[in-house]
Amino acid sequence: MNKLFITFAFCISTLSAAEDFSGADCLIIEEENSIICKYSNVRKSYDRNIKIFWINPKENISREKEVLVPAGHGSVYDFRYIEARIKGLWSFKVIDNKKEFSTTFEIK
Repeated sequence: MNKLFITFAFCISTLSAAEDFSGADCLIIEEENSIICKYSNVRKSYDRNIKIFWINPKENISREKEVLVPAGHGSVYDFRYIEARIKGLWSFKVIDNKKEFSTTFEIK
């Protein structure tokens, strides 16, 4: 229940700025062993593909995937568990139409 509330609050807090905000952000919820990352951009009238990268503290790509952003949508979320992740400074990077957006977070 706590995870649901925090996730909902995270989504609502970023939704109001979603029309004007292009970028990436991550939230660590230690009590739930969760990392939630979000990429937001202006809604488009057409489908588009973006690439998501999770980069570990050793600067190796831990996860890479291509995601379809349907027409009329402007946000993509990705989730990982904290457990078994290397401690240190991680990067969450998105490439959308040759533009790069990234954020960092620390696993302690």
